[in-house]
Amino acid sequence: MEFRYAAESDSKLILEFINALADYEKLSDMVTATEEMLKEWIFEKQKAEVIFALEDGKEVGIALFFYNFSTFLGKAGIYLEDLFVLPEFRGRGYGKFLLAQLAKITVERGCGRLEWACLNWNQPSIDFYLSLNAQQMNEWTTYRLTGETLNNLADFGE
Repeated sequence: MEFRYAAESDSKLILEFINALADYEKLSDMVTATEEMLKEWIFEKQKAEVIFALEDGKEVGIALFFYNFSTFLGKAGIYLEDLFVLPEFRGRGYGKFLLAQLAKITVERGCGRLEWACLNWNQPSIDFYLSLNAQQMNEWTTYRLTGETLNNLADFGE
């Protein structure tokens, strides 16, 4: 198995993988990303990175990740935002391969941890992560502000 880092010219391909993941997660209506946005935020502003898993030179899986920071560890970690393997290539080890590459990147960069979130209904992925001895963080709940609620809070105190 091989992997490669994405280049700016891959922005369209990255968006195709994002849309395929959104279809799988039944969240297609939430995708507002465009090729131009991906170019800007991933490549120009360097706020995320992408690696692809390859089979015979064809991209069959993707991992999009970025740095976070652990105050308890006192160092950065890597947060995996998206991991997706095309359906016809699942069960061949590409997901594990991508996670292994991310683990290697995490260690090589001196980061303290690799973490991600998974939808509660996605039992195949949960089973996969547990098979890797990943630890479920059941005592933590994710919170999010977006859109109008984010803007309203940003306006607080003005």
